[in-house]
Amino acid sequence: MQIIEHPTKFHVKVEYNRFRVNNQNLLKSIGAQFDWTSKSWIVPLSRRTELEVIQQKTRAEWIVIGQETPMVIGEIPPMPDLNFELDIVNRENGFAPRPYQLQGVARGLELKKFINGDEQGLGKTLQSIATIYSANKFNNETSFPCLVICPASTKINWQREWEMWTGKKAMILEDKIKNTWHRFHEVAKIDIFIVNYESLKKYFVKEMPTKKAFKSSDILLDDRAKLFNSIIIDEIHRCKDATTQQTKIALRIAQGKMYRIGLTGTMVVNKPIDALPQLAIIGALKDAKYFKQRYCEGGKGASNLKELNFMLYKHCYFRREKKDVAKDLPEKQRQTILCDITNRAEYNKAKNDFVKWLEDNGADDEEIRRKLRGEIMVRMGALKQLSAKGKINKVKEFINEVMEAGEKLIIFHNLHEIGDQIRELFPGAVSVNGRMSSEEKQKAIDGFQNNPDIKLIVCNIKAAGVGITLTASSRVAFIEYPWTYADCAQCEDRAHRIGQKNNVMCTYFLGQNTIDEEMYQMIQDKRHIGNTITGATDNMDMAFIDNVISLFK
Repeated sequence: MQIIEHPTKFHVKVEYNRFRVNNQNLLKSIGAQFDWTSKSWIVPLSRRTELEVIQQKTRAEWIVIGQETPMVIGEIPPMPDLNFELDIVNRENGFAPRPYQLQGVARGLELKKFINGDEQGLGKTLQSIATIYSANKFNNETSFPCLVICPASTKINWQREWEMWTGKKAMILEDKIKNTWHRFHEVAKIDIFIVNYESLKKYFVKEMPTKKAFKSSDILLDDRAKLFNSIIIDEIHRCKDATTQQTKIALRIAQGKMYRIGLTGTMVVNKPIDALPQLAIIGALKDAKYFKQRYCEGGKGASNLKELNFMLYKHCYFRREKKDVAKDLPEKQRQTILCDITNRAEYNKAKNDFVKWLEDNGADDEEIRRKLRGEIMVRMGALKQLSAKGKINKVKEFINEVMEAGEKLIIFHNLHEIGDQIRELFPGAVSVNGRMSSEEKQKAIDGFQNNPDIKLIVCNIKAAGVGITLTASSRVAFIEYPWTYADCAQCEDRAHRIGQKNNVMCTYFLGQNTIDEEMYQMIQDKRHIGNTITGATDNMDMAFIDNVISLFK
């Protein structure tokens, strides 16, 4: 329970727990009335003595809201330019960081402890890597070793991005090196270590407090956690709840680090209170009580937001949106997200059965292969289906992040079953598929285009890949791939067409070590062949996350 003392009355917030009914009865006994606007119990100042007794009984938090002082608002200065030549380049395609990304690095070097809130697709990963790299090389600061905390599904991406941009090897922490990972820094000079949120306790906590309610300072860390001089926390909004174990561990690990970088496009999901633990982790929060009082109306409300915005930008935060840096962006971008599928055992069994079937039927002989082609396609389709199913959790997470950022999203799929699963997860979505009449399809399209509350449209590649306009969104994502690059481009161009005001980001979900990798390579080969023949100039490479391997050798 939380008691917020305003100049004219008390607002009392009662949490939904096992003490709720008892606490409400105590408040009713002193004449408290529930106010639906503030979602709190209102107690007049004249009942202070009785309320103090209740506070003692319940150990409620008591916050005093003083007379409001005027908001402090100033002009946010432009982002600084980098004053040295950054010598990093993408080793796969020769691309260099874009001008706005260099400004992000320059601001990061100024702040050291900050949150990069750039809109999705603007390269927060690259900017954070370049900041740590530049601090060490150009600022003569000891920013290595660096720890990256990220979602499990992005660990491989982080590993590859470090090597692709800086040439530095990064190591993913796993069970087989649980007790020896630090030796790789001492002997092999590995400077970057990557861990997912769920494994923080396993690798960095020596002893957890036994009591239920504990502070992060009560956690006894493994001494090896002190090895790091910098920390990058990807999707730091996952730490918006100060009561969770992973938030407390992340806060404990981050303490004392020279560079603390948080990455998120959605720092505040609901109310300013979401930002409080994130700011604490990066070391930008000096007084949590004052933050609650000044910006959260003492608890879970919202106040003085313009001042909060100014203070964040001044001390520890920056954000750019696509429209702000449009001149630096191509009209269309592509990226892949590598997924560790959740049904790995089932997929591997089907793959092994397929390989054995090919061998048993003499598939190396071209004549036999032609005769078996229909069956081969069916079996490959089964593998594609299993891969798609195994990516659903990552896709769900991605969709939530895009919609929480206030953006609309177009999702493409092949199988009806996959589309149905997405619709079940997001009941407010509309869809376009081959089972619908023309009128039903048009109604779904019109709703997506014109209704701001409809954020997601789930499209079958065949049914929605041509002939329709979906320019209400600049985000396109593929759970499954079509068979040709032309089909990919047709689907992308539902958003990338006349009427589109923003740069279009196309995201492809790729199952690691699955048939998706073969599909990806096939699409790329067909694209290069087609470009050579027609003279097309689509030179964009997908930001691919792992080496393509043959699954059926």
